[in-house]
Amino acid sequence: MAIETEKKYRLDKPTMVAIADRLREVGAEFVSERFEQNFIYRNSIPDENNAVLRIRKIGESTFLTYKERIKNDSEFKTKIEHETLVSDAEEMEFIVAKLGYKLAVVYEKHRKTFHLGDCEVVLDELPFGQYMEIEGDPKEILEVEKMLDAEAYQAETRGYSRLTVKYGKDEDGIKTARFGRARSA
Repeated sequence: MAIETEKKYRLDKPTMVAIADRLREVGAEFVSERFEQNFIYRNSIPDENNAVLRIRKIGESTFLTYKERIKNDSEFKTKIEHETLVSDAEEMEFIVAKLGYKLAVVYEKHRKTFHLGDCEVVLDELPFGQYMEIEGDPKEILEVEKMLDAEAYQAETRGYSRLTVKYGKDEDGIKTARFGRARSA
């Protein structure tokens, strides 16, 4: 079982730039920059664990991810996550639909990924805002947070799917947050 623990922060543009500068100052390793399209599917049966299937497209690659929330009262978001590379996106979408999952949310993001200590730090830009996520062991997350002078930042407990529901558009019953054509190349 793969467990993902992270802390997310909503940032404004100047803070996002300052964090990117701070990551370089403290010696974080830049890993990648990419554009993602995320398609969230929900089962028609209510699920107390808020389990979802996600199809993520990054360039020519497609990934299928199962996510299930682990309830806790901490500032950290913890989920069970299983992910695999998919060779045929259209076939995977067909299989997911045949299993009774319905497309509920679509969002796009630009992501920059860094490694700092034993944590992964990502800077995400979505159509409705900028965010930072620090993923790792809770103790190490707090250490990285301190290194980045981010202790005073307000934690964002909602995932991008829920944020898209709140800030996105409704397109035929599907909540979406997409960049204009110029941004999504």
